[in-house]
Amino acid sequence: MDARYDLAGRRAIVTGGAGGLGRGIAEALRDAGATVELWDAHAERLAEAATVLGVGQRQVDITDAAVVDAAAAAAFDAHRRIDILVNNAGILGEVRPIWETDPANFEAVLRVNLFGTYLVCRALIGRMRMQEARSGVGGHALRGHVVNVASIQGKEGMGLAAAYSASKAGVIALTKSAAKETARDGITVTAITPAAAETAMAKEISAERRADILSRIPMGRFVEITEVARMVLWLSSDECSFSTGGVFDLSGGRATY
Repeated sequence: MDARYDLAGRRAIVTGGAGGLGRGIAEALRDAGATVELWDAHAERLAEAATVLGVGQRQVDITDAAVVDAAAAAAFDAHRRIDILVNNAGILGEVRPIWETDPANFEAVLRVNLFGTYLVCRALIGRMRMQEARSGVGGHALRGHVVNVASIQGKEGMGLAAAYSASKAGVIALTKSAAKETARDGITVTAITPAAAETAMAKEISAERRADILSRIPMGRFVEITEVARMVLWLSSDECSFSTGGVFDLSGGRATY
C-alpha cells in the first residue's frame, strides 16, 4: 500500500533547502499539498532549487540569531502560520582524528549543525505555540510538527568525525528537551537518524571512507533521499499525533535502538 498524506493548507519551512536532502524533503512536502519555503545561506543554489521545485525561498544564515529571528517573523507575516519545520541544514567538517582537527572547523560544524538548529527552533517554536490549533486525533489540539535531521553518527559516534558526531548527538538531545517543553502545546518535536545518503555531503568523502561507512550498514547500501522524505512526511502529518521526543531510525540496520 502506498501511504499518502494530505498536507493541503499546511505551511512548511525546510532549512538547508538547496541541498539534495533538503530538496527531496521539500519536494515530498510540496507533492503532499504543503506550501513550502526553503531556507539556505547559499543564494545561487537556493534560487535554483526554489525555481526547479516551484516553491518559496528565503536566504538565511541560521548561525546568526538576528537573521533567523527576522526570517521567522517574515515567514509568519507572509504565511500567517507555520505548521511544519524541518531542520535539515548541516555541514560535514573535517575527516580527521580529533588530535589533528582544526578548532575553528570543529566550532564551525557545531555552530551550523547544533547552534543553528537551536536558533531556528527558538525562533519558530515560540511562534508556533501562539498560533491557532487544529483538532487532531480524539479532538486533541495540534499546532505544528518539528522534524530535526540528526544522523546515525549522533547515536554511536564515528572515528574521524568527532565534530559531526557530537553536533548530531546534540541535535538528538535538543529534540528531546524541546519535545518535553512543548508536549502540552500541540507541537510534536522528533528527530531522524539517517545513515549516509547520496548527497553532495557524501561526495565530499574519499572512496576509502565511503567503503568504511557502507561496510557498517547491514543492508549494504546508502539510504535513498525518497526514503528519508517519506519518514519526514509521516512525522510532519497529523497521523503523527502521540509521538514526540522520539528518534526515528533510517540506518539500514546499523542502529537497532
